[in-house]
Amino acid sequence: MRITSAIVLSLGAAAAPAFAQQDVQIQTVAVAPGVHMLVGSGGNIGVSSGPDGVFVIDDQYAPLTEKIVAAIRGFSDRPIRFVVNTHWHFDHVGGNENLGKMGALIVAHDNVRERMSVEQVMEALGQTVPPSPDQALPVVTFSEAVTFHLNGDELNVFHVPHAHTDGDAIIRFRTANVVHMGDTFFNGLYPFIDLGSGGNVRGIIAAADAALAITDAATKIIPGHGPLASRADLERYRALLVTARDRVAAAIAKGHTLDQIKAAKPMAEYDEAWGGAFINPEQFIEFVYRSLEATR
Repeated sequence: MRITSAIVLSLGAAAAPAFAQQDVQIQTVAVAPGVHMLVGSGGNIGVSSGPDGVFVIDDQYAPLTEKIVAAIRGFSDRPIRFVVNTHWHFDHVGGNENLGKMGALIVAHDNVRERMSVEQVMEALGQTVPPSPDQALPVVTFSEAVTFHLNGDELNVFHVPHAHTDGDAIIRFRTANVVHMGDTFFNGLYPFIDLGSGGNVRGIIAAADAALAITDAATKIIPGHGPLASRADLERYRALLVTARDRVAAAIAKGHTLDQIKAAKPMAEYDEAWGGAFINPEQFIEFVYRSLEATR
């Protein structure tokens, strides 16, 4: 699979482990009673806190662990008992080793542990990722779903296959009416689809459908990247993905090449709003095109 070098230019600096973390400030967003979102560098963190302890979803980069823990201490002095990884990417699992050493039990889909255990080549970033140290690996893994009962809530963690990667998990806070979608949801941004890790635009659409099925107008949704979202935001994101899939599929059916489809700018009316910050319009079209070609 060939991925254009432009993706490396746009993602490489933000994703590199050597990214300058000392200037990052962790922002705390109150989402619901006992639920917070932490925003720093990398994927958005979700936190459940209460009398049973602290439950963390994703943990960004290792150099930020001290700041992340300090932010949590701003609303809870309870021990950090669990860390759930939504997928294997290093801006979501970089703090695993540190939190594991502090006593947190790390949980993720089977494929997350498998990918973290061996060297990964991320062609889209032009980067080779070495195996993670043993204490960073998930201790508990699941194939389909697992449920946590703590802090007066029921936290349902379930796998959505071949979406952003092949190991994505969505977490539902049943009582708080909150959903954390990891990188299956880029709020207001064209998404990064890690084709080399089993990602596919069809799977991301299916993940959006799965989340919509368990939400209502009052649900708060924590995306992997972007601001705290509502169901309406997720509906707009799904509509964007479906439009891109259908337009690119129609062009493929007419025999158009990838370069021809890019030149035609099939998502022109969305490009300025969605494609100016992270993944640019041509990169997004390439992800969609290669997703469809891979599953024809």
